[in-house]
Amino acid sequence: MKQILLALLILLNFNSFGQKSGKALLKEVSDKVNSYDNISIDFKYVLENTSENIKQETRGDVVLQGDKYKLNILGVTRLFDGKTLYNISPEDEEVTISSKSDDDEDIIAPSKMLSFYENGYTSTIDIIQDVKGRKIQYVKLIPIDSNSEIKNILLGIDSQTKHIYNLIQIGKNGTKTTLTVNSFKTNEPLSRTLFTFDANKYKDYYINKLD
Repeated sequence: MKQILLALLILLNFNSFGQKSGKALLKEVSDKVNSYDNISIDFKYVLENTSENIKQETRGDVVLQGDKYKLNILGVTRLFDGKTLYNISPEDEEVTISSKSDDDEDIIAPSKMLSFYENGYTSTIDIIQDVKGRKIQYVKLIPIDSNSEIKNILLGIDSQTKHIYNLIQIGKNGTKTTLTVNSFKTNEPLSRTLFTFDANKYKDYYINKLD
């Protein structure tokens, strides 16, 4: 009986996706994301360019609360308190401070990772894939700006949770970057100082203020 109910559930989800536009589905995802006070994500990041024989894989984690975020990746911590961005590199013993979070429009900032698609893209429903028993509906995004370095983006959405499962970005230079969510937690208890830069912890670091 459970298997039958599961099959029916998958079928209903499949049919409902077939009736929705990419824009409508993204609206559901956006509403779901905006309903959370905070989001904690563990992810895998892969960058590939076959023509250049490049393949890099890494894991990271990020905590998001409004515009604030704390991202750990490649041994570097990026801390944005809503006004100031701190890049903390223990290996270089350096902290780079900037008043801008991300000024490159072709970079998806961590704070916008779950909402970047709301502006600047046209969207269409794409393929559905079965990933370990989960139905992942893809929405294809194409930048409106013809000068963008991004060719297109495939955004994979879990049909049941309406959470983003993965993001596949194809660059005009042939570079493919894939971000896959391994863990997605919401409304976790956070320290009040999580997004606060404590200069006392980095007294021996070189402080590089860009502006």
